[in-house]
Amino acid sequence: MRRRRVYGGILMMLFVLVMAAGWRLAEERNAGDFLTGLHRLDDFPGEVLAEAWAKRANLPGLMWDHVPSLIETLNIAAVSTLLGALVAGALALLSTRGLARWPRLTVLFRRAQDAARAIPEIVVALVLIYILGGGPVPAVLAIALHTAGALGKLFSEAAENADLRPVEGLASVGAGWVQRMWLAVLPQVAPNWSSYALLRFEINVRASAILGFVGSGGIGYDLKLAMQWGGGKYDQVVAIFLLLFAAIVLIDRLSDAARRRLVKGA
Repeated sequence: MRRRRVYGGILMMLFVLVMAAGWRLAEERNAGDFLTGLHRLDDFPGEVLAEAWAKRANLPGLMWDHVPSLIETLNIAAVSTLLGALVAGALALLSTRGLARWPRLTVLFRRAQDAARAIPEIVVALVLIYILGGGPVPAVLAIALHTAGALGKLFSEAAENADLRPVEGLASVGAGWVQRMWLAVLPQVAPNWSSYALLRFEINVRASAILGFVGSGGIGYDLKLAMQWGGGKYDQVVAIFLLLFAAIVLIDRLSDAARRRLVKGA
């Protein structure tokens, strides 16, 4: 207990020192001064809300106008989640101890997952937009890559807890690796894998909206255009925010109920 307290104190001191050094560096590089400009923190949100309130009668119609863009964002999130989950499932089974098809390559598959998680979606999207041009395809590929890395880690941890006796039983009667995974492992991990995939879908909805700012389409691109116009379009900005917020809340509630049913059966 004493050793833990000492380690905790040292970590806290390091954290405070890093925060203090980071604060000084940010103040030196900042165009202005954070503390002196703090009183203006609500100037822009206040301007946006004031204009939106003055044009509040237009909000329902504006929200309806952006429903197609929201559907495009949901499609990007759904397709990228599906592609990423399929790749993650294969990587998870190939990198799980006791289940791997090629045990010597387990480290390679694990590092591939780490690399996919380490690269932010927006970086991959910017590279793909330069190659493929703007549109939803770069966003789908960028989010799917990150999803494969993130879900691969979670899928692998769930597979490690699977009971190996059915796998050994199938192996004893001559079943191949694919048959063992399909008939003995997947039925055990399917509830947890589905739950993780639904959770990732929620995250990908937000990610696809953010990637719209870099030209990947969807409701994020509409929001970028509305904010670029500045004053006179702030009612459109608030309408897009409200529509996106409502969609995320609805998806969160539905996926939460689905995850409970998958994991707990009720």
